[in-house]
Amino acid sequence: MKIEKDTVVTLSYKVADAQGKLIEEAKEPMAYLHGGYGNTLPKIEAALDGQTAGFQTVLALSPEDAFGLRDEGLVQTIARSDFPPGVKVGGQLRGHTPEGQEQVFTVMKIKGDQVLLDGNHPWAGQALRFSLKVTEVRKALEEELAHGHVHGAHGHHH
Repeated sequence: MKIEKDTVVTLSYKVADAQGKLIEEAKEPMAYLHGGYGNTLPKIEAALDGQTAGFQTVLALSPEDAFGLRDEGLVQTIARSDFPPGVKVGGQLRGHTPEGQEQVFTVMKIKGDQVLLDGNHPWAGQALRFSLKVTEVRKALEEELAHGHVHGAHGHHH
């Protein structure tokens, strides 16, 4: 079966920086709903469109095509007293940007009574190399189409 809109694509992947240093390797295959649902990067969808199980490729993506450029407006310093006890470096929490949009922030540093938060994706601003191997392609279930994402093994669980 070919990868096209409304198919579920299962793939294994590795992510490296532009110099080839491994950043992440999937322990389990990842499944996503293909066809503009926002479940993976648009350049990955474009590269896989029309392919079949067994297809392999390496994509070099600019920061703009991967996780975007860093936005220093998403870096904030907040008083430690505004956090619950136990806040730790590396922890993540949901907050809001100055524009009121929900955003996930990572605690980058705690210094005295100040906490430095960063709402950028950890890979923002980096050129990345994705090594992809398609392991399975199937027609999406009606429920998956209605929800806009994959259910079950390697997908979303409700």
